[in-house]
Amino acid sequence: MAKFLITGGAGFIGSHLTESLLKDGHTLTIFDDFNDYYDPNIKWKNIRHVKPDIEVIEGDIRDAVLVERTFAKGNFDTVVHLAARAGVRPSITDPKLYFTTNIDGTFNLLDACRYHGVKQFVFASSSSVYGVNKKVPFAESDALVRTISPYAATKLACEQICSNYSELFGIKSTCLRFFTVFGPRQRPDLAIAKFTKRILAGDAIPKFGDGSTARDYTYIDDIIQGVRAAIDYDKTPFEIFNLGGSATTTLSEMISTLEAELDNKAIINQMPEQPGDVPRTYADISKSKEYLGYNPETPFRKGIKRYVEWYKGNA
Repeated sequence: MAKFLITGGAGFIGSHLTESLLKDGHTLTIFDDFNDYYDPNIKWKNIRHVKPDIEVIEGDIRDAVLVERTFAKGNFDTVVHLAARAGVRPSITDPKLYFTTNIDGTFNLLDACRYHGVKQFVFASSSSVYGVNKKVPFAESDALVRTISPYAATKLACEQICSNYSELFGIKSTCLRFFTVFGPRQRPDLAIAKFTKRILAGDAIPKFGDGSTARDYTYIDDIIQGVRAAIDYDKTPFEIFNLGGSATTTLSEMISTLEAELDNKAIINQMPEQPGDVPRTYADISKSKEYLGYNPETPFRKGIKRYVEWYKGNA
């Protein structure tokens, strides 16, 4: 069994990963700042049922002293770094917050790994690094020359820092580019969660642009399978992997799928296109399949059905 530090472990993806690792008997420490980007009580609720079995450190990854103290006593085998200031649109409003949290925080963690002998680092990157890439599907080997949001820029910068620390200090680093993750416990600010709540309440939903923007939605169970496979991967010292569903769904299709599962018609508030939003994401997962055995099994409609069932039981 291994000792894990999971940053952002009380969040959407983190809480699911925590459950998965606990089931296999691993020892877990969660490091999360429980910030007010959305209601912190949601995060506490995410981990309430596992809290007796884990250590929870409430703190900010920008706090180098606290990070150092955590590593000094932790004796961790692996760090899974999920913590970040999230969201493309808020990063445009406050880019400094995103640069300091995402880049400086990642540096603090990697430097702590360096000085405390932690040999494995798994980093949560994002499909947003592909920017306005016109080649589809997006492959890890694509040249990334035009990110269009501070959030995306921070994720790409952190991938490079991971590469540095792998090369220079022998920390096996794996960067995972997540493609629009959804499912139970999804962040309330994300479109599927927000639209579900508003459609059921009879409130209007904002529809940005003409509905043709498309996303490669990936169900949470498939993401966790990919993260667990990345933790087990030991063939090369540094790799980048796409974790996506390898299919695209337009905004209009997403809304109509929700309407069908909720048996409610959405009231549309038509809005202009949003700055920073990419027109389409679509993952080439051939490398992840070959190296990790990654195999997403939940198509979008099935995932939405599961999410709606969970939402109605937990709203």
